[in-house]
Amino acid sequence: MRKGFTRRPQADEPATPGKNYITPGGLQRLKDEHQFLLTRERPAVTAVVAWAASNGDRSENADYQYGKRRLRQIDGRIRFLTKRIESAAVVDPETPRAGQAATRAFFGATVRYANAAGTERVVCIVGADEVDLNRNHISWVSPLGRALMKSAAGDHAVLQAPGGTANLTVLEVRYERISVESFRDPPGAEASAKGLPRGANPPDED
Repeated sequence: MRKGFTRRPQADEPATPGKNYITPGGLQRLKDEHQFLLTRERPAVTAVVAWAASNGDRSENADYQYGKRRLRQIDGRIRFLTKRIESAAVVDPETPRAGQAATRAFFGATVRYANAAGTERVVCIVGADEVDLNRNHISWVSPLGRALMKSAAGDHAVLQAPGGTANLTVLEVRYERISVESFRDPPGAEASAKGLPRGANPPDED
């Protein structure tokens, strides 16, 4: 039985206050993962479970026990994704803005700032479901996201973080397309296997 992938919700996801703000790219990623789990990964794991169940005592059948556990994980993730998609409030950073909405940092903003030592960093303020630290995409409910919120170029922001307090200077606020990494079949996914393990066959469709 191949070890499939189920992404666990981040700590702040279920507790995201108010609406589930998300960019168009972030929402598409959630939809793609939901589709993958529902139409490809779950049927593939179900096929393996059905095959494992035919191999004797289920209580001592590791493939069967693991498969059933994977199905519970997949179903839980599908339910989570369904709720997040249904509650999504899409905000497109490329939508034209006027007044303070165009010059101050709100959801979807790309912000360039410097710390007290003069080191500059650029971050994009996105939803809890699309955080990607490798791309400097931070959640709007994170400590840094909250510190930068409503700031404009020239403003000073105070970051209250677990490691202490940091003084930041906002250098630029702009709104542009935020590139979200597309969903890909995760390593180890049962649906990505070249062949179902140990002779398992997909279940017949009704």
